[in-house]
Amino acid sequence: MAGGEKFQPAYVLLGERRLKERAHAARELLSPCGLCPRKCGVDRLGGEPGFCKTGQNAVVSSRNLHHGEEPPISGYRGSGTIFFTYCNLRCVFCQNYPISQMGVGDETDSEDLADMMLSLQDSGAHNINFVTPSHVLAAILDALVIALRKNLKIPLVYNSGGYDSLEELRLLDGVVDIYMPDAKYSDNKVAKRLSGAEDYVEVNRAALKEMHRQVGVLEMDERGVARKGLLIRNLVLPEDLAGSEDFMRFLAEEVSTDTYISLMSQYFPANKAALYPEIDKPINRDDYRRALRAMEQHGLHNGYIQGAR
Repeated sequence: MAGGEKFQPAYVLLGERRLKERAHAARELLSPCGLCPRKCGVDRLGGEPGFCKTGQNAVVSSRNLHHGEEPPISGYRGSGTIFFTYCNLRCVFCQNYPISQMGVGDETDSEDLADMMLSLQDSGAHNINFVTPSHVLAAILDALVIALRKNLKIPLVYNSGGYDSLEELRLLDGVVDIYMPDAKYSDNKVAKRLSGAEDYVEVNRAALKEMHRQVGVLEMDERGVARKGLLIRNLVLPEDLAGSEDFMRFLAEEVSTDTYISLMSQYFPANKAALYPEIDKPINRDDYRRALRAMEQHGLHNGYIQGAR
């Protein structure tokens, strides 16, 4: 921070009273459920599982210090990741499908979830990294109230699949420090076939613009660790099914050419990919180079790239 100013996370500045108000508002969205873009309308407060297969409590598959995220997120001590079970997408190629679709994990109440955050902070985590959080926002906010009271004071990372409603994101305004969403597709037909989300493109792009409005371009401290801002992940798929070129154009024209992008090459066929010939293969060098060239052509100069396999 400039001039040696001490950094304070957004939720600390927001304060406990207003954080409680956000938690209450998020919980009200669970019955009938209109939390995520699915708006499936079930009574999650009454124990009825939504499209996401989750009731009012979060299910957690694991929590740990993660050193394999992008450099400003993992830093030199690790990112305090909490992996939530289930998801509001149904990606047929999901590499974490035992967690996201088969339900590997344990139901967790607000006290336990708060203790996970505090334990990760005590272990030296640079941040608390909520992985696949979109369907459990209410539980996260409830737990955050408790954690704040117990002196949680490191940044929050909202690491989502990018299928986030504006209602949800507005509850996070002034709460989340770092957004790290996916931008999976630029074609709704592909999104529907591969992830069961026929409105993914419109929802995702509205979400990316709102995230940028809230936190701006990624900012880092003197050691390169993220403090605030937006970092977008774009997983290159075979045959440009992710529509990376169109996504880069959108970012340049409607968000900012300063936006940080993680252009990822680690796709491999997993889950049900064998049933879909177009993705039943790894990407090749041309797939990745095409996406990288689009990034460069649209003047997007910040981010992280990988080598194609």
